[in-house]
Amino acid sequence: MCGINVIIGTAEQRAIQSMMQATIHRGPDHSDFCQVSDNLFMAGNRLKILDLSEMANQPLWTKEKDAVLVWNGALYNYQDLRNKLLELGHQFTSNSDSEVLLYWLKLHGVNGISSLKGMFSLAFADLAQKELLIARDPSGEKPLYFAQANGNWYFSSEAKAIRQVLSNISEINTQQFPYYFFLRHAHPEKTFFESIQQFPIGTSWVINLENGEKITSPWTPHIIEGVEPSVDALTENLKDAVLKNFHAERPVGMMLSGGADSSLIYALWYEETGEPLPAYTITFPKNFKNKYRDPDFVRKLNGHYPLLHRPIEITLEKVQGNWVEYIKSVDQPIGDSAGFLTWMLAKEAAKDIKVLISGAGADELFAGYNRHSAFATYLKNPQLWLNLRKLGLHQFLPTSAFKFMQSLSEDPSATFIQMAALEKLPSILLHELKQHYPKSQGELKRALEWDRTWYLVNDVLKIHDNACMAHGIEGRAPFLDHEMIAIFQSMTETQHLEQLGKKWIKAALNERGLRFISKRKKLGFGLPLAEWMSDKAFQNWVFPPINQMAKDWGTHFPEEMRTLATAPHKAKGRQFLQIWNLFLLASWLEQQKL
Repeated sequence: MCGINVIIGTAEQRAIQSMMQATIHRGPDHSDFCQVSDNLFMAGNRLKILDLSEMANQPLWTKEKDAVLVWNGALYNYQDLRNKLLELGHQFTSNSDSEVLLYWLKLHGVNGISSLKGMFSLAFADLAQKELLIARDPSGEKPLYFAQANGNWYFSSEAKAIRQVLSNISEINTQQFPYYFFLRHAHPEKTFFESIQQFPIGTSWVINLENGEKITSPWTPHIIEGVEPSVDALTENLKDAVLKNFHAERPVGMMLSGGADSSLIYALWYEETGEPLPAYTITFPKNFKNKYRDPDFVRKLNGHYPLLHRPIEITLEKVQGNWVEYIKSVDQPIGDSAGFLTWMLAKEAAKDIKVLISGAGADELFAGYNRHSAFATYLKNPQLWLNLRKLGLHQFLPTSAFKFMQSLSEDPSATFIQMAALEKLPSILLHELKQHYPKSQGELKRALEWDRTWYLVNDVLKIHDNACMAHGIEGRAPFLDHEMIAIFQSMTETQHLEQLGKKWIKAALNERGLRFISKRKKLGFGLPLAEWMSDKAFQNWVFPPINQMAKDWGTHFPEEMRTLATAPHKAKGRQFLQIWNLFLLASWLEQQKL
């Protein structure tokens, strides 16, 4: 919805203005800043979604001028909180969720955070208490970065905004290269800029504006009691989530692949409203259509639930023609070709809509990835698979089976971390990652929580936010609604195993006559990189920048990364994924020089 920027300390006005300008694409409808006190600047960029009047512009002050808010996101239970405030005698001047959030935090302070249901990163200054509250939602849907330098604190929705005012100390963080190569992204606590860090999800800070003391409070939303996980519970709660996420005063559309998750969301929307919406689908040229059949399934879905289909064809030439513009928009490099596809889709969608809905989160909550099924297979009889691995026969198996066998370990956590990685992790990196592995009950539940807090937050959600915000669109994900997370949290290990492969989602589709979608083989969302790897035009485009990056940065690469970057033409098997990731990183690093 917006971009936020904050500076605590002694800074010049032009610093907060520079940060605000760097994030203006996130809020193209209004931007402003204020000096809250001698040592506090706050700025906001607004994308108008609810209450299109000027009354909800940011920074947003209380009537008494004793508190001010900048925030990014959407509060889905704002009407409930508004009613509670009305009962206490509060009078509102707008219909926005921003004003509700402002006065809710004024009343409850940090203790009010756990009552919020939505996606957000926020900064709230209470001048009476002389405190600044910083918080980020527990699903990590909205990014937030910070740095402490020159005696000041800096916070922003994008790392590059902070780098803009700290360019002299924000060198490339070369320690992130191993994480990027094996996991697709930087460490969740770090960024590719040395002095800039990611604000942790599900965390709040209260900073004393007089002495600088900071109190950190991890938090999660209130657990909903009495939730009985089932197909019916999933469907009913997802229906509520759809209605809340689609609620806006600007046009809404969907990323629709014809897969299980986005199709169920759209079906529930149409059942409740009977209103066709724009549905944006990535397509590829005819020679790829036997494999990449998203538009075929969307057209069949259209026969059951009418929609306004907006196919967007992607060719290698179109990728090349948009590449420089895309790289300029990338805040942090993420090795996932879905990032470019989402960016192209958002670019087209921005001509018609301001809110883009996706099915993100369903795979992580309800065990939809192939690695979840593979891990469950391992858990049934670990020793059998370990004994088979000792025979060495996996060396002769197809790529997917080879990766499965190569990932196996007597330690289930190490096994799944390896399965989630792009290739076999070095032992030192694996040991470090295990320190962050979830401690919840149940091996599969721990694996899903790992994907939810690492892969989902640092890959899927980050590219969705970056791609949408680059074009002034808000991205939303109904599967990450508070009640959907509550279903996930209340599920037992047995229930996770029983509904492996999103059986409940598929059952809901079957009930609606959409078995052709529920039976569809999962392909994933990305460019046809395997096919392009044999194309000379593709090779001539991506190999030279990778070679140059190896020369410029190779001494900082792990051995496996350096070997592939030095000789990308020798890539084999599924390494086409890493070739793309290396090309993206090379392009991004080159952009940082400009």
